[in-house]
Amino acid sequence: MDLDQLKQILDLVREHELTQFEVEQDGLRLKIKKDASGAFVPVMSHVNAAPVAQVAAPLAAPAMAPAAPAAVPPAAAADVDIELAVVKSPIVGTFYRAAEPGAPPFAEVGTTVKKGQVLCIIEAMKLMNEIDSEYDGEIVNVYVENGQPVQYGERLFAIRTK
Repeated sequence: MDLDQLKQILDLVREHELTQFEVEQDGLRLKIKKDASGAFVPVMSHVNAAPVAQVAAPLAAPAMAPAAPAAVPPAAAADVDIELAVVKSPIVGTFYRAAEPGAPPFAEVGTTVKKGQVLCIIEAMKLMNEIDSEYDGEIVNVYVENGQPVQYGERLFAIRTK
């Protein structure tokens, strides 16, 4: 199994919103699971054998989700006092980044937001619930892909507070 085949499999898993996928080819088994954060974790093994390779870090979530910001080295972290606030889902439903398909997202990585500003919409039982920012600051991460289901308490956004 080469890298192009692996990419095609991941694209199919994302496209069909699967949480688990397993394929066996030429004595090699590939199992892909979506973890709690929505990242894909692949495990490769030989048929009837223990796992051959497991990726230490999960593969990136679907292409629409922005990459996590670069980690601050420990020495620099002591010098800089950065506080990140996490906005969590208050309800179970479907996450939408924009008011309607094709519209620009309410907030993207790098966007400066104010307390009370709409960050996203969560649809629950055919009701559209606007989720507002509880903080003033800058969006540094969006944890959920547009159109994905979210659970109560699931992380939606990370905000660098001011």
